[in-house]
Amino acid sequence: MNKKLNPKPWLTVLHVICWVIFIGLCIKTGAIIYSTFVSLVINPEAAKDLYMGLDLSNLFVFSKQHYIKLLSFIIFLGVLKAYIFYLGIRIFLKINFQHPFSKEVSSLISNISYCALSIGVITILTGSYRGWLSKRGVIFPDMQDYIGGGVEFLMLGGMIYMIAEIFKRGIEIQSENELTV
Repeated sequence: MNKKLNPKPWLTVLHVICWVIFIGLCIKTGAIIYSTFVSLVINPEAAKDLYMGLDLSNLFVFSKQHYIKLLSFIIFLGVLKAYIFYLGIRIFLKINFQHPFSKEVSSLISNISYCALSIGVITILTGSYRGWLSKRGVIFPDMQDYIGGGVEFLMLGGMIYMIAEIFKRGIEIQSENELTV
């Protein structure tokens, strides 16, 4: 009575979830890029509500250069987060359960780990930069939704890197098995 769980439906659900998150992150990042452009070129009042209540008008008044730098960090983080889910979508499209260990999937997993590590480092730098600006009198709203936690992404990146290394070893073993048959 040992029933095997069929992973196909679960993988389909995860694939759809990756698509939804990817599209959501693209929309969020695109909206921030557009509102940043509007606040810099068309109407400085747009800095009061860049995206979903993000008010960086105090920073805009303090310094346009710091405003651009902080928003560049936020936009770059959004792009990297979307890219992680894009890579996840590509894994779902490339994986073959008859021979699951392939160099292409291994490369995608490695890229996800590097991306997550990069997000962790950039998030920590962005948080430090925000703290530095706060010490100079700039008042910020809660930015957890835009910056997030860097340590979590560093840990995630490290764990995915270990999985990528295990996957590389799986490729070696799969290749050895194909040669002996």
